[in-house]
Amino acid sequence: MAHFDWRSCFEQLLAELENSGHSDWVETIKAQLTQRFDDNPHGDLGRWQSALDSLPALPETAFELNASAVALSSPNKLKPSQQQALETGLRGLMPWRKGPFDFFGIHIDTEWRSDWKWDRVSPYLADLSGRRILDVGCGSGYHCWRMLGEGAERVIGIDPGLLFMFQFLSVKRYIGEAPIDLLPIRMENLPEGLETFDTTFSMGVLYHRRSPLDHLLELKGTLRRGGQLVLETLVVDGPEGYSLMPEDRYGQMRNVWFLPSCDTLLRWLDRTGFRNARVVDVCETTTAEQRSTDWMRFNSLQDFLDPEDPGKTIEGYPGPKRATIVAEKP
Repeated sequence: MAHFDWRSCFEQLLAELENSGHSDWVETIKAQLTQRFDDNPHGDLGRWQSALDSLPALPETAFELNASAVALSSPNKLKPSQQQALETGLRGLMPWRKGPFDFFGIHIDTEWRSDWKWDRVSPYLADLSGRRILDVGCGSGYHCWRMLGEGAERVIGIDPGLLFMFQFLSVKRYIGEAPIDLLPIRMENLPEGLETFDTTFSMGVLYHRRSPLDHLLELKGTLRRGGQLVLETLVVDGPEGYSLMPEDRYGQMRNVWFLPSCDTLLRWLDRTGFRNARVVDVCETTTAEQRSTDWMRFNSLQDFLDPEDPGKTIEGYPGPKRATIVAEKP
């Protein structure tokens, strides 16, 4: 593979945005990418580039996007040298947090069973066929691939984590040309009032925002009229109006601000102008869904819960419970 060059990597997307009248967004993205890759590069950038560049070229690739693991395969068995180079390169992109993935028989057992979340959410989605989709806080892009597998016309994921971007590119380099991209930018780097997406996902983001109502307004601004919001976030039990604000950390996470009750969350959506908001799933997060693996060897949920009472976090707060809400923009 040629050495990673962000300009060529995002050339097609930037040209597409320019042609669709979003030149302001193009300039914003270019400035952000220049800052991240050229002006102030991450200290591990070279290592991640080398890992991506080391993945072996394989002339024939098939892919499966509608199974639990986003899977790549080849009609020809990989040579031992190719298999070794592939695993070495993929391990150079550890830790793998969102998945699972399967690279030509190498199964990446990620920290999160993101397929479980997809199985909970997907029955309540508007048909994704032919839709333009934005996935905010997309991680390595696992759910983006699943959206493409459901027939989406265009998928754009955004997440500031550069390692996530390299993990995404490790899949895309084998799939080739596809209407899907991951931009390593934050929600606040998007222009206001895009109003261009048919579906916008925000899963696992809201509780990281100091102003959750502003986040909801930002999400609404990305949608066309009639577009669907898919929101998944941590919640707590309680009446309308109740929200937990941790004193410091929640489950060892520093940047957790508001965990509302479901009724409070529905009120927030109503006040920010969404319609027909409804809770479609509530599920406690367990150590079967989030855990350390051979591909993510750091602490995980089992280390963040009270060892005497796993129904509570190590700080004594209610254990993680997640709700999924769908709503429309009028």
